[in-house]
Formats: sequence, structure tokens, C-alpha cells
Amino acid sequence: MSNLQQPALTTLNIATRQSPLALWQAEHIRDRLLALYPEMTINLLKIVTKGDKILDTPLAKIGGKGLFVKELEQALYNKDADIAVHSLKDVPMQLPEGLTLGVYCKRAAPTDAFVSNTYDSIDALPQGAVVGTSSLRRQCQIKAYRPDLQIKTLRGNVGTRLSKLDAGEYDAIILATSGLQRIELDERIRGELDIDACLPAVGQGALAIECREGDDAVLQLLAPLNDNKARIRLIAERALNRHLEGGCQVPIAAYAVLQMADETEDDRAKNTENGNNDDGNILWLRGRVGQADGSELLKAEKRIALTGNQDEQEAQANQLGIDVADMLLADGAGAILSAIYDTK
Repeated sequence: MSNLQQPALTTLNIATRQSPLALWQAEHIRDRLLALYPEMTINLLKIVTKGDKILDTPLAKIGGKGLFVKELEQALYNKDADIAVHSLKDVPMQLPEGLTLGVYCKRAAPTDAFVSNTYDSIDALPQGAVVGTSSLRRQCQIKAYRPDLQIKTLRGNVGTRLSKLDAGEYDAIILATSGLQRIELDERIRGELDIDACLPAVGQGALAIECREGDDAVLQLLAPLNDNKARIRLIAERALNRHLEGGCQVPIAAYAVLQMADETEDDRAKNTENGNNDDGNILWLRGRVGQADGSELLKAEKRIALTGNQDEQEAQANQLGIDVADMLLADGAGAILSAIYDTK
């Protein structure tokens, strides 16, 4: 038993989707909590969401990735569950009233993985090759980088997507690196897309734990799982997306890192590649908004020096997200996003 105070709760119920990756995430949080509180009983409440049921329509046309969390949130409202474990990139920017993200966990790899049975990299794909992804963010950046490629919608859990690749429906598919690593499918990764070519999704690689606001017993229980440096970075990314009024399924990318004030350009390049290099108090946020066809890709970035305590730094990170979003809006992001929303 750790030297943590014995929690007031003796039983905890975790709401989770039933996909292999979602179950891994819930089991990972369960196991971390049991390591801290071995006397607890922790149950998994397995739920099928609307997003899991509708597999023949692009997410952007049916409400975005929020469809993967609504039923889990209802379980929190009903008190059937105490917490819900999410991949943060699937969590809507505006949470329902009465719910909060109690924990931002340490971030895993933020990158996008290139998966192919034939080609070693996106640069090796022949002209006109078919690439599968369900993400408008990936689509707009890949099309900007390789306008000659064909993008074909790809839905389903990781196993379903890989089976479609194996069946020859695609020359390559793009998946989150962290997701493949978590379910021990690293061998399918031929390479990771360079972050400069394909900036990650808001929150990509991070797990978040949602719970009821004011549930102090649960929040106290979860506190040791929170990573304060990851939290600052992720708050900045989500503030950018929120200020753009973007959901989870829009061509918006954002990625924040923490740096040392005296870092060289070489150091910064390494920091870009390593999502967990969190040394330093310089918060660097990059954001992008693009046309789905890659014909226009807006970019903005800003660095600030963080000061004060954790709450003050989180407020500064939130403002940084707003500032970079405003830079994108000044360049025309609003018109791009409005046109996309109007076609849904």
C-alpha cells in the first residue's frame, strides 16, 4: 500500500466503450488505481455508443467524435459510473454541465502512424495511391503535402481498419501511433508522419478521466494520476480548438510543447519529435486549419514564458490557445470552418 490516504470510496465503476483500445485504456486506469489503492473494488461498465453503431457514414456528417462519449456521460449522470476514461482527442471541447475532466494523464506518442503492407512511408507512395483515414485534419494536411494522393474514408475500430488495409482496399492507412502501441500492434507501424507535415489532433496521445463536478471523493482518488505539465499543454490545445468553435472532427490541428528558454533549433527539433519532453517553462503552441482538399492550409504559432503557480500557468496556457486561434481567424480560418459546417 502506498502512503496515500485511504480513499473514502471502496468501490469505483468505470464507464468505457467496448473496443479493444477503449478497454485497454479503462483497464490501464483501473490497474494504476489498484496499484495505489489495492483494497478497492473497481468494475468496468462496458457501453456501446452511437459512434460504435454507425460505421457507414463519415463522422463529420453524424456529429463528430462526441458520439463516442455521450452514452458514457449519461452513465455518469445516472451514477451508474463514477468515472469515464477517454482518449482526449475524442472529447468535445465543451463538456456537459456538471461534468469535468478530473485528470489529464501523461501523454504518450502524439504522432500519426503510417501503416502499409507495401510502402515504407508516405513519400514512397506512388502517384494516385489510396490512403484511408476518417480524419479531416489528417486529410487536409496529407493533401497539402501530397496533392496527388486519393483519400478514402476509413471507419471502424483499429482491427477493422487494419483488416480493410489487408484486404487491399487501401495502399496505406493513417492511425494514431499511441493507439497501435497501446494494443501491442507496433509492428504494423511502418513509420510516423513528421509532425511538421501532419500536426497532431488536439489532445492526441493523452488519456483523460471525466467525472462529476464536485465529486470530491473521486477527484481526490484520481489526483495522483494527473500530470501537471501535460495538463498545461493540453489546456492550450483545447483552448485553441474551443475558440475556433471546432469540434473533434474538423480540419483543426494543435500541438503544444514545453521548452527550455535557451533551447537551440536542434533542441527544438528533438522536442518536436518527443511528445514527452516537458522540461522548461516556455510553452510553444502551433495550430493549423485547412481546406479538406488541402488547397489551403493556415498555420500559426506562439511561445510564452509561463510564470506563477499551477493555476496561473493553466490560465496562461488557456490564453495562449485563444491567441493562436485569433491568429488563425485573422488569416481566414473562420471562412474555412464555416464552409465545412455548412456542408454537414
